[in-house]
Amino acid sequence: MKQGIHPDYKECKVTCACGNTFVTKSTKEELKLDVCSACHPFFTGQQKFINRGGRVEKFKKKFNME
Repeated sequence: MKQGIHPDYKECKVTCACGNTFVTKSTKEELKLDVCSACHPFFTGQQKFINRGGRVEKFKKKFNME
């Protein structure tokens, strides 16, 4: 590897939206995540339904089509 062209590799504090925090290595000092291994359905085995409602659902609700 060439010297002086690579970014610094340092400890990084990772914070998830669920409140879980852990330390890893990265070129950044802090990362903020929406989903981590503590709250992701694949790792937890529990499925979370996040129903934000897409364009079709909003249209149906607006015109009372449901």
